[in-house]
Amino acid sequence: MSITENFSSCYDMLSSMYEEVDGEDFYSFIFPDNENEGDTYQDFSHPSALYLYRDPADVGTKRRLRRRVMYKDTWSDDYVTYVEANEMTLCSGLAYRGKVNKLDNAQNMNALIFDIDGVGFRELQLMFKRMQFGGTQIRSIPKPTFIVLSGNGIHLYYVFDEPVALYPNIKLQMKALKYDLTFRIWEYKATSQIKSIQYQSISQGFRMVGSINTKYGNVVTAFRVGDKVTLDYMNSYADKPENRVDIARSFRPSKVSRDVAAKLYPEWYQRVVVEGNKRPKKWDIAGKVNGNNPYALYDWWKRQIGQVTGGHRYFFLMCLVIYACKCDVPKKKLEADMQEMFEELKTISHENPFTQEDVSSAMECYSKDYYNFTIDDIELLSGVRIEKNKRNGRKQADHIRLMNFVRDEINHNTNWRDGNGRPSKQMIVYDWQRTHPEGRKIDCIRETGLSKPTVLKWWDTVPKQLKVSVEETSVEDLQAVSSGIVADCQKIAAERGISEEEAYEIYKQNPKNPVITTKKSFVEEKSQYQLQREAETLIFSESEYLSLPRSVRRKLKQLGDSLRVVPDADYEVEMMKKFLKNKK
Repeated sequence: MSITENFSSCYDMLSSMYEEVDGEDFYSFIFPDNENEGDTYQDFSHPSALYLYRDPADVGTKRRLRRRVMYKDTWSDDYVTYVEANEMTLCSGLAYRGKVNKLDNAQNMNALIFDIDGVGFRELQLMFKRMQFGGTQIRSIPKPTFIVLSGNGIHLYYVFDEPVALYPNIKLQMKALKYDLTFRIWEYKATSQIKSIQYQSISQGFRMVGSINTKYGNVVTAFRVGDKVTLDYMNSYADKPENRVDIARSFRPSKVSRDVAAKLYPEWYQRVVVEGNKRPKKWDIAGKVNGNNPYALYDWWKRQIGQVTGGHRYFFLMCLVIYACKCDVPKKKLEADMQEMFEELKTISHENPFTQEDVSSAMECYSKDYYNFTIDDIELLSGVRIEKNKRNGRKQADHIRLMNFVRDEINHNTNWRDGNGRPSKQMIVYDWQRTHPEGRKIDCIRETGLSKPTVLKWWDTVPKQLKVSVEETSVEDLQAVSSGIVADCQKIAAERGISEEEAYEIYKQNPKNPVITTKKSFVEEKSQYQLQREAETLIFSESEYLSLPRSVRRKLKQLGDSLRVVPDADYEVEMMKKFLKNKK
């Protein structure tokens, strides 16, 4: 089906079954408690909806959209003036305190909204069948209050019988619930013609009912298909129990007084109380990057453009802006990169056209609010797989210290940077990229004299001999090198549910036919003579040694100088030394 057929076929189905609702009544129903224009309150008792609209006076200027409070007493006139037949109006399901629609200011959720792309007659028909069942039925979905035809797809509005108070922890729970239900509702070749699921935040704004979707030329149209819903009803459809919203776990302010907090958390106290900066502390990205490029993480994200699919083009640009915020990339540089990315993203085929308007919309995320946007959220929004840094529970400093030791053992304590002959083609490309962090492939071809296929082959790779570098590569690369050495022990540990240290003891004794034994039982079962002969195989951390029964410690003390008890911080390195010694 084409997009226009999707809209008209869904409109014919819904109009024959349900009552169409005009935009003015639609938003009055969702937000019945908006404040009146001119009212002033000294508390947060009257949060109101906010919406964005395009003003004809801004055409040709840099200003994209204006913001306005949805006042209750003037809404009838405001709807006609600012929303009806407007080419771009956006509104979320949240009510805000103040006049800025930032998530920090969101006080209540009046409606939970889902955007499902690629919905035609068949997909909508199947949705209605699945709405007949409760949450325990597989593939069932909750019945919405309204279904809105947006153009290529539909918006499902679940209007709560009582607005949900958005305490800080409830916002996080609501996000988890929305992601869970999005995955449940959106099924390729069943409820959607689009393969890649698109996740949105709880504060996402959607085209307003009564406005015009200029991409397809249709009026955004709403139908009342169900009643208001309870939070328990929505929770019952969550696939995972941990993604349900628990109102009982509302926000609990700290009981620590300010005087005590000033002593316990001096850095936090200075930033939040003294300076009045209540934003979460910004992560120090530039300070932890390897090399001299403070934009390394930002440049890395740009190189992920090859993973982008049609339905995630906008969100890839939005995440580029987020990474720019994380790395303090200047706005002018970001705008130039956005335009370059836009030209490439336009070539990706998709039912929805990708326009300059999407670029402008993504730029609105250039804000301090996105300093600490998480990897998990970036993965869901962009559809780009991001490998996590795994340190097996170690702190970064301890992990790098351990990896340093592994690197030196692999290279027999020689200078691992020493070369052996002329540099490889891969090394030439790598060295050129290090000195030209923003360079293009065509420039590399011209300046190095290498052929185009050679440059393309090695462009996104790291030479093998550099993968053990702490100074010039990431912790992930170091982990990849060491994983080959400890893979046997990790496999045994995973299969038997034991620690890696215990797995090592098993591996050392008989790798082909391991027998589980703990250090405690090992000491208890051995005679003093046997223990003395095998003392060199035992290494204890201080905390581990102190946790042993007194009888075991008395037996160990008789080993004298042969007993090896090392500080906890040195334990893993000592175990790795022992492991490598046995491997040799």
